Amino acid sequence: MKKFLFYSFLTLCLVFTVDASAQKFGGLDKSPADIASYPGSYRVADKAVRVIYSRPQLKGRSLSELAPAGKVWRTGANEAAEITFYKDATIGGTAVKAGTYSLFTIPGDSEWTIILNSNLNQWGAYSYDSAADVARVTASASTDSESLEAFSIAYKDVDGGAHMVMGWGTTRVAVPMTF
Repeated sequence: MKKFLFYSFLTLCLVFTVDASAQKFGGLDKSPADIASYPGSYRVADKAVRVIYSRPQLKGRSLSELAPAGKVWRTGANEAAEITFYKDATIGGTAVKAGTYSLFTIPGDSEWTIILNSNLNQWGAYSYDSAADVARVTASASTDSESLEAFSIAYKDVDGGAHMVMGWGTTRVAVPMTF
């Protein structure tokens, strides 16, 4: 009888313990995280640069509503994007030491300002502090005939380096980099 009571008690404890520790997962993030690295092939282990960012979507809104011209933007959604240079680099003509930085931008009609900031783990651009800027460069903005629903970052090989290309809607911004 004691064994029966013991095993009954043990079974009840296990049932309630499993039920109490069951994980409830929320829905998928509306702006999923993405990583863009250069060189982009997964077969190349010696990366020069990597950006971790979230991909907001237009969903019928305009780029100017989501990333207003003349205002500091987190360059994506959710947390501020982070860019890691695995080796010293030159971005838009400015030397940058290897390391990880927050990536902000200031959109404009014909050019964007690209900002590397030493403060990491920032939510959006709410606590952006220009005193922590490591580099500020400008890059030309252009228009493409293809519209991108989700903000995206990719790299394009060019002589002597690469361009980090940011695209959203029909806007494209190419930031020259050498490593």
